[in-house]
Amino acid sequence: MRRYCDYQYQKEEIIMLDIKFLINNKDAVKENIRKKFQEDKLPLVDEAAELYAQIMDAKHISEDIRQQRNQLSAQVAQLMKSGQKEEAEKIKNQVKENAVIMKEKETFMDEASVKLDDIMKRIPQMIDASVPIGKDDSENVEVERFGEPKVPDYEIPYHAEIMTSLCGLDKDSAGRVAGTGFYYLMGDIARLHEAVLAYARDFMIDHGFTYMIPPFMMHKSIVEGVMSFEEMEAMMYKIEGEDLYLIGTSEHTMIGRFVNQIVDEKSLPLTLTSYSPCFRKEIGSHGLEERGVYRIHQFEKQEMIVLCKPEESMDWYNKMWKLSVDLFRSMEIPVRQLECCSGDLANLKVKSCDIEAWSPRQQKYFEVCSCSNLGDAQARRLKIRTKGENGTYLVHTLNNTVVAPPRMLIALLENHYQADGSVNIPEVLRPYMGGKARLVPNQK
Repeated sequence: MRRYCDYQYQKEEIIMLDIKFLINNKDAVKENIRKKFQEDKLPLVDEAAELYAQIMDAKHISEDIRQQRNQLSAQVAQLMKSGQKEEAEKIKNQVKENAVIMKEKETFMDEASVKLDDIMKRIPQMIDASVPIGKDDSENVEVERFGEPKVPDYEIPYHAEIMTSLCGLDKDSAGRVAGTGFYYLMGDIARLHEAVLAYARDFMIDHGFTYMIPPFMMHKSIVEGVMSFEEMEAMMYKIEGEDLYLIGTSEHTMIGRFVNQIVDEKSLPLTLTSYSPCFRKEIGSHGLEERGVYRIHQFEKQEMIVLCKPEESMDWYNKMWKLSVDLFRSMEIPVRQLECCSGDLANLKVKSCDIEAWSPRQQKYFEVCSCSNLGDAQARRLKIRTKGENGTYLVHTLNNTVVAPPRMLIALLENHYQADGSVNIPEVLRPYMGGKARLVPNQK
């Protein structure tokens, strides 16, 4: 991993890939695919361009036939009026033949448009010029650290052991009820979990964000609008027999709220913060964590979402990840910002970074927040627009984790664990814990 890199954010318009951009910038689109190490998708660029050309040819032919039909219909009326029935019948036959051709062209356009849409959804977003190039998360770039990472001179137990010592975790019972990847939180640990969420909620409200609780399920059309097919297959739980999916993050339904809407330009930026449970299959090489609560099927999260003008999105990107840093530092947890490289970016993302918290037990950082600028990718798919003096245009969307316990609890418990097995509660959380300043292990 490269460290302490000073990549500069370039203040330039973020371009979301669309078919006209692709046709006029095929080489750039292919180079972007190479930067994301998805060479198998290179043929899609030419396929999309060729298919679009065929659709446009069919469209022009159909329009010409439609125009001719009106002219021929007028001729038929004149011929019938003048008694030239035979000539009129010939033109009627021509009109019928043209109608068949027009129907064929329209059927082709419908089918080809669906295929083109599928191809375009598989071609990745144009990444920002400041994104470091790398194959996977091992080549992400550390940008900056906040707070001094410390390692005490006493042993820090595994987080599940700390929770258990505080009578706060029962994974065995959860396993019998729901299987691997679930848990019961109890007592002070459950209360601390809710305290973190409540504090994060108020923290975001104090920074001008509007608090919301969204639907926890959504239609497939919304899923396809907010994420790539690959992500959907790896993450989403589908409700059997219904067009509904459980959300993996509240960002999905928060952005989906604006589907097919023209947002008042004067209302931008829209700054929203939302609570939700999150449900994830967690399919992939990382797998589930059987012992603890780091990677699980179900958790709760406070999210931040911004809809803004294109020229403001990079400024908001920087504001958003810095809010995560401020939140964790207010709880006396050291963190760092890690710039995601090209190969680690999901296909809809223009730019992304992780905020990682310090683990004194492992003596390394681990991910607790992920901040992403998606340009107009989601807005294009969901048709989220705004209207100003220069006409109607797509908004930009951004999202960032405020806090996601119980993962965040790992950082809190480890960084505030004491030699006697107790855990100090950060001062900002004490009002949410009834004034309690310290958690003491069960004495047996």
